[in-house]
Amino acid sequence: MGDASDYVIEETLGNKLDKKFHFFYFASRTLNDAHINFTTIGKEFLDIGFAFNMFKSYLIGTKVIIFTIYYAIKYLLIKEDAKPKLIKWILLLQEFNVEILDRKYSKT
Repeated sequence: MGDASDYVIEETLGNKLDKKFHFFYFASRTLNDAHINFTTIGKEFLDIGFAFNMFKSYLIGTKVIIFTIYYAIKYLLIKEDAKPKLIKWILLLQEFNVEILDRKYSKT
């Protein structure tokens, strides 16, 4: 799970066991001047990319579920005429078994 605010992105890596979510790793980063000017969706993609780069060794070979309040991200990933910055994130996510769920309706 992650969150992107105006100045910081934060990530938590965890595992769901016996219907309880157990967190075991946390990472955060302050955004630089260029990243502060990103749109909200851009910051969410930056957040997801940061998480996958930070936790790559934990995520390879497992099913990864991304909970996001910006469910439009799921549809941007299959967009055919994507911008180069978006293509970079799409290629990163294709390395993993990823499922994107709407955080509003999740039970975590």
